[in-house]
Amino acid sequence: MPSMQIHRILQSQGFGSRRESRALVRSGLVAVDGQVIDDPFAEFEPEGFAFTVDGEPWEYRAKAYLMLYKPAAHECTRKPEFYPSIFSLLPEQLAERGVQPVGRLDQDTTGLLLLSDDGQFIHTWSSGKKKIPKRYRVELKHAHTPELIDALLGGVQLHDEPAPIAAAAIEVIDATHLWLTITEGKYHQVKRMVAAAGNRVEGLHRHSVGGLALPEVLEPGDWAWMTDKHFAALADYPHGDD
Repeated sequence: MPSMQIHRILQSQGFGSRRESRALVRSGLVAVDGQVIDDPFAEFEPEGFAFTVDGEPWEYRAKAYLMLYKPAAHECTRKPEFYPSIFSLLPEQLAERGVQPVGRLDQDTTGLLLLSDDGQFIHTWSSGKKKIPKRYRVELKHAHTPELIDALLGGVQLHDEPAPIAAAAIEVIDATHLWLTITEGKYHQVKRMVAAAGNRVEGLHRHSVGGLALPEVLEPGDWAWMTDKHFAALADYPHGDD
């Protein structure tokens, strides 16, 4: 990767426009290896480049890939109507560089949400055609019955859908809680499926996408960069063609 001027590195990482990034450097707030950099045109090799801005450590990333433990009462949009945006949980630089959620969770649904500014990554992991499993912990209003589970596994008819939609897998937790796996990404899919089968969802938590489970170290509202280990886990799930 060719070297880049420090102000362009800052701009690419969401620290503002070219002019704002130059001003940030000239203000003496950017340091590399503890040394203040005041020349916005100083060049550095971006791969693995570490720096601080106003004392906060950062590392250059050509693309951003994040995991967020989405809490309840947050909307997956930049222009929320009733609740805070999930972007209020992230450093402003990440929103500035254009990260987007990979699919969406309802405001009252919690759990694993991936975000990125890589359009191909977003398309791949949000496409219903890929049949990527998404596993949810479902709290039901009424105790489940064999008929409910059979209906969910056999397929229920949803409004505006041409064919019945079925759960890929169900595991019973207790009388009112299930693990439910889907491979599509329909609007309010789990809630609509359960309603069509004669019950109601009282709580919904997404535990995993593909083979990637929500890291135990994350608390509601926390986020983390994805690592090679997370990418490997994400792709490690049974494929229909296997």
